[in-house]
Parts: sequence; structure tokens; C-alpha cells
Amino acid sequence: MTTIVRKPDTLEKLKILSADAQYDLACACGSVKDEHRKRGGDGKWIYPITLANGGRASIFKILLSNVCANDCKYCPLREDTDIRRCTLGAEETVRTFLDYYRQGKVFGIFISSGVIGTPDNTMERINSIARILRYRHAFKGYMHLKIIPGASKAAIDEAVSLAKAVSLNIETPGADNLSKVSRKKDYLADIIKPMKYISQLTAKGSRYDRVHQTTQFIVGAAGESDSKIVHYMGGLYERLNMNRIYFSAYQQGLGDANLPAEQTLQDPAEVLTREHRLYQVDFLMRKYGFKDNEILFDSTGRLSLTEDPKETWARMHSEIFPLDVNRADKLELLRVPGLGPVTVNRILKYRQSGRIHRIEDIAKPGKLINKAKQYLKF
Repeated sequence: MTTIVRKPDTLEKLKILSADAQYDLACACGSVKDEHRKRGGDGKWIYPITLANGGRASIFKILLSNVCANDCKYCPLREDTDIRRCTLGAEETVRTFLDYYRQGKVFGIFISSGVIGTPDNTMERINSIARILRYRHAFKGYMHLKIIPGASKAAIDEAVSLAKAVSLNIETPGADNLSKVSRKKDYLADIIKPMKYISQLTAKGSRYDRVHQTTQFIVGAAGESDSKIVHYMGGLYERLNMNRIYFSAYQQGLGDANLPAEQTLQDPAEVLTREHRLYQVDFLMRKYGFKDNEILFDSTGRLSLTEDPKETWARMHSEIFPLDVNRADKLELLRVPGLGPVTVNRILKYRQSGRIHRIEDIAKPGKLINKAKQYLKF
């Protein structure tokens, strides 16, 4: 008896790969509805991005293949799982993206993939799509390329030359934690060394200083503490000049049963709150001038689930508050719970022409402003 196995067409591949893309939650964290990713009518994920001018647009994120030679225990696409595998060809990917782009639905593309054979084989597939778009179709828009751990310098060179952003996921804070989720990856050789190389290529004043480098932690999979993640964040920003760090909360039940994160039952709401707290810490470090050693944790190295990290810091530094709103400088004002960059800039501008007598002079009453009043004097 002969069994005929039909190969999936492009639309069917997209449905399979878009379903698998749900496991990557990068960019899924947001404070308002329009900041969350959404799925198009044909099953493809569209991710929101904030543009440099403050506007918003959507990026087309494509998982090139769910074939993977890696053994990452947190990933349901790892090599030993029994799932339907498929891979998009370069021309299929280009046609699909350009269809969305020409309709004005997206402004750019993010190309990621499982590891097809070897890191460089996968990078060649990713880079070939970028080459076709840049050179054949003269696409000059936003392009973010995933760098596969273990990729060669030559493959990274080409990706950086084609992209406006690249990312290599750090996954865990430290080699000891990576060893809990993967036996195949070498933390220093496959992740840290290429990240340092990308930092050199994109350093200020270099040929590719316009290219941004980002990375992502898989939160909770290895049983690591928040303090360990934050410590590594400090190094990534200060020594590798990382542009942005993302966090993806591990989804219990998807990984290997022996994974540290699978050993104790976790509340899904708490897992997502933990991810959100790390995003808040990231914002404090990138926008508010905080250092990693200023972030406060409990005795187990965890961030508070009930209080945001900025408020925790303020509560533990009562000697600083209340702060004089008419005298404090920008960095001091940014440390006031409830005050963000927009309100702080408004305060500084207002002070140029007069004295602030009450917080309502520069902001409408609300939850955050009422919180800020407790830490200010006029």
C-alpha cells in the first residue's frame, strides 16, 4: 500500500508557523490595548512597535521554520518533540511580506527561525530573505534579523549589514542557568562571544552604528532569581551597549517535565506579573537613570509582585522625600513614584516661567498624580 504525504502549501505553512510563534512572547507586554501583539485574519502575528518619532506601526514577524536542531527544554519546538514541521522558502516569505507591506498593514519585518541543521545554514536562509528584499525589491524599510546562537562572524557580518536591528537571545543569566535548559549550547562561545562581536560592529562611530542590538531572557525556565537577571541586565547595558532587553515568561506545561520551572505549580498570573516587573526595571534602567545595584529584592532575590520597583525604592529611601518640586533636577524628579518623563519635562518647562504651587498646575488629577503628591513638597 502506498501512502501519499501531501506537502503543505504556503498558506498552510503560515498557519502552522503562526501557531508556533505564540510561544515567543517578546513585545507582548504592554500597558494599553494597542501595545499588544495581534493576529491577522489569515493567522499571521503582527507586533506593535513604537517608532522613533513617537508614532505607532506594526511589524510583520515571521517564524521561518519550526524545524530545530536544538534541545532547549523550555521550547515546545525542540528537536525531540513530535510536531508537524515545515519551513518557508525565501521566495514564499518575501511574497507574503510584500503583500502585507504594499497594503500598508505593516512597515517592516522581523525574521526568526528554529535552527535548521546548523546555525550558519539557518543564518544563510534568514540573510537570503533580507538580500532579496534589499537588493531585488529595493526595500529600504525596517528589518530585524534574529542571530542564531553559534553563528559565525561572517554570517553575523552580513546580517548586520542588511538589518536595522538584530537580536541574539541571551535566554538565561549565566552559564549555570543555561546548562539547566540546554546541553548543546555553550554560553560563552555561542551567546556571549557573538553578542560582544555585534556590539563591536554596531558601536558608536562604527560603520553600522545605526543598527540596534536587542536580546531576550526566558523568565523562570531555569529557576533563576530576578536579582540574577537584573545583574546581567546591568552588564548588557553598560558593557555591551544593548539597545533593548525583552522578557518572555516561561509558559508552564510546554517544556520538558524535568525543567526547574516544572517542579512546582505556578500561578500564571504571578508569572506574567513577574515578567511585567522586569519590564518596569528595564524602563528604570534605560529611562530613569537607575543602576542594577539600586533595584531592591526580597530575601529570595525576587521583585515584589504587589509593588512596582520604583515605589519600593522610594519607600526604602524616606530620607530623600518629600522632594521639592521647584528645586529638584530631572533625575531626582524621575525617581518620584507616579512621575514619568512626560510629566517631568512638563515640570521643568513650567519652572522656566513660574513657581509650581500644586501638582495640579502641571498635571490632571489621577491615580499616578495622587501617588506622586505623597513624595513632593511645594
